[in-house]
Amino acid sequence: MPTDTNAPTPRPTTLQGWVKLLDSVALPVPQASHDQVCRAIANSRSSMRDIAELMQGSPALALSVIREANRHAQTDMSEPCENLEVAISRLGLQRTEALLARLPAMPQQDIPPALRQLQLISQHATQQANGFFASRLARLWQDIHWGSLLFLAPLWPLALKFPELLEEWELRVIHKGQPARQVEHQLFGVRLLELCQALVELWRLPIWVAQGYRLLLSEQRELAKVLRIARDADHPLRQQNRLDDDPTLRRWLNQPANTVLLANGLALSAQHAWDSPHTLRWQLLTSLYLQMPLDDVQQQQHQQAAHSARQHAMPDLWHPAESLLWPWGEQRVHRGLLPAAAPTAEDLAKWRQHCAALLVEPSRFTNAMHLTTAARDALVACGMRRGMILMADRSQSNLRVHQLFGLPQEAATLNLSVSQSSVLQRLLAQPAQLRLTPANNAQFSALLPNPLRALFGGEHLLLRSLANNGRVIMLLVADQGGGPLADISVQAFGKTAQCIEKALHSFSAR
Repeated sequence: MPTDTNAPTPRPTTLQGWVKLLDSVALPVPQASHDQVCRAIANSRSSMRDIAELMQGSPALALSVIREANRHAQTDMSEPCENLEVAISRLGLQRTEALLARLPAMPQQDIPPALRQLQLISQHATQQANGFFASRLARLWQDIHWGSLLFLAPLWPLALKFPELLEEWELRVIHKGQPARQVEHQLFGVRLLELCQALVELWRLPIWVAQGYRLLLSEQRELAKVLRIARDADHPLRQQNRLDDDPTLRRWLNQPANTVLLANGLALSAQHAWDSPHTLRWQLLTSLYLQMPLDDVQQQQHQQAAHSARQHAMPDLWHPAESLLWPWGEQRVHRGLLPAAAPTAEDLAKWRQHCAALLVEPSRFTNAMHLTTAARDALVACGMRRGMILMADRSQSNLRVHQLFGLPQEAATLNLSVSQSSVLQRLLAQPAQLRLTPANNAQFSALLPNPLRALFGGEHLLLRSLANNGRVIMLLVADQGGGPLADISVQAFGKTAQCIEKALHSFSAR
């Protein structure tokens, strides 16, 4: 069974590397669910169904049991388990209990929020699936239930190990509309759908989950045809005639396995907004699949969302049912699009102390590294989350890193050639400040050295060159995580730069 570690994990760049890493991750289980299941297993009066029902309260626990059962089934050449009750029966209580002993258990609030958020979406998808499809396809309700719950399971270990990557993917693809293929290549080196499909096959998850990913990857032509018909929702008779004219497409649409994909599409798109094109697309497809008026689909989706929130919502997580109470058209703003939080009063007090130390005359700094360390601390205290201080050589042809914060340690070896960037040339010609925003990012970002752009992902960045005795010798580069900058931090950055410039003058005049 996988083992967990708290050590920093190197980020893979290949499909094989990602699969190996994510397969090794042990997902944490809420302590309360873990204890309940352990007590039920120890109780001789508990049936397999009783134990399975208790396990459903923890998606991570359910996934771990199904994976373990399928791992043994692969050895025995048996069919993979399609639901939790079969998995427990196949493992037996003794091996199930041994598995529970190996899983990390912790209080629910201590489980990282990115993982709990993704599992909440899976639980919401399961509620949508049960509400829309389980009663209509009663004989297949277990396939619908477990397929819907586990569809996003390949992303759960990713949310645990690299939550910042999924958050950046959401910001750039969903909120900024950047091409998913391009963003995923930059963040992961592989397509997310291909990674999910590979893990589904390795873990032998329910066949309907595998069919959903296969549809998204290799049956896009059929999906596009069906969506064109679905958009004609005001003319249901014409929709049926078009499907009757293409029996192959009608059979493709009516596959029961599509319920899993539809339910997850409804839940995922609602995370962004109820009135977004993404949400409407999945509502139209569901309307066509069920031959139900679009208004009824939307009403039922809202009802199922509210029911899901009553069952699974947590105070520190986002559930789209909350926004049903908002004025129509109002949307949740991703935190990456909000200005960074202003520094606290305590941080500003520290910032003033650091600036005061920079302004002391005669200079108390013993060397340049001593001075730049104080400058770095002042930048951090004024609210900057990532930054570096670079020093120019005597010929002003190269910039070398003297200090950095909030960036990978490998960035300390960065050496920028000034001649390869017109922006750097202008900044070193005379003291100046450049603030990158979405309005000018495309213009200036392309003129920055590639290594610098790679370190400071985002559309907001501050660059400030500082001079001593009429010659630029230092460059400050900083941001607040790539998102919009807090006004007070921008002002403090400018004042910090002035203090550093005065400190340079005092230091050289000793």
